[in-house]
Amino acid sequence: MLLWVGLGNPEPGQARHRHNIGFMALDAIARRHGFTPWRQRFKGLVSEGVIGGQKLLLLKPQTYMNLSGEAVQPAAAFHKIPLDDITAFHDELDLAPGKIRVKKGGGAAGHNGLRDMDRRLGGPDYWRIRLGIGHPGMKEKVTGHVLGNFAKVDTWLEPMLDAVAEAAPLLVRGETEAFMTRVALLTQES
Repeated sequence: MLLWVGLGNPEPGQARHRHNIGFMALDAIARRHGFTPWRQRFKGLVSEGVIGGQKLLLLKPQTYMNLSGEAVQPAAAFHKIPLDDITAFHDELDLAPGKIRVKKGGGAAGHNGLRDMDRRLGGPDYWRIRLGIGHPGMKEKVTGHVLGNFAKVDTWLEPMLDAVAEAAPLLVRGETEAFMTRVALLTQES
């Protein structure tokens, strides 16, 4: 079983915040691949399904971003999922809007959700899907940018989320380069 975690904040008023793009990505994957309805478990919302013959557990922590590990750690422990089989989908300031990068491990780069996961999972050696939201250009504008809603001009958002969902079978197979390439191609077409 693979554990895919979307990072975000649980308040309904925050649903369209840039910080919640991880939740949005999991919602798109669950819709596209016919996963079960979301239900409360492990201090989060979970949905289960199969992609490419591989069973997946999707998890949206409901602990607020800074305590994401409080949901991820018990889910991973209960299902005996090693770090190698955990993937976090999260917002990335240092990537242009709509761009994605996949990497394994690394630092939290100021992302409190990743920092808490690192601490509670005993290390950073899980996969990360970095979903670019762009940087506002000035450090003092970062918080407002991250905790602000996507704007109507962010026409790249839905095509990118759809592309991530469509390319998910490549990610399941561990074909990270092919996944990034497929998402890039699909988003160019839209």
